[in-house]
Amino acid sequence: MNPTRTMQAPPLPASLYAMSFSDRIIALRRERGMTQQGFADATGIHVQQIKRYEADTSQPSADALKKIAVCFGVTTDWLLFEDAERGPDDDLRLQFEAMNQLSTEEKAVAREVLEGLLLKHSARKWIVPNTGAPAAKKKVTSTKRQASAAHR
Repeated sequence: MNPTRTMQAPPLPASLYAMSFSDRIIALRRERGMTQQGFADATGIHVQQIKRYEADTSQPSADALKKIAVCFGVTTDWLLFEDAERGPDDDLRLQFEAMNQLSTEEKAVAREVLEGLLLKHSARKWIVPNTGAPAAKKKVTSTKRQASAAHR
């Protein structure tokens, strides 16, 4: 396979977006007219393992997942996650799409604002509400230290 050549996968039916991993690979395999053995041959994954994936009794390793994604011309995220499970909700998605029209400098500013907001959000869990004081840290003492202190 030529690594510089990009594969353009055919558009996927909308029904494939609300399926489990096993349902997706079964549907993709059938849509492409592949048998389980043909799928196994195309990915280098043993046919018995393909059967386990399709029966939803086993989950693929990262390496196997990559082989499956390459075989079908889809992303590993698409294979694993529901349609909007990882992406922004619809109103934010529209705003992010509109940001494609911004200049490079405007996009950089938008990224910085977003990053600041996310940092502020994550910092909230470390601040005690209404005081601005850091949250109390739980003192962790090792069992070994406790034992040696008890012998003193």
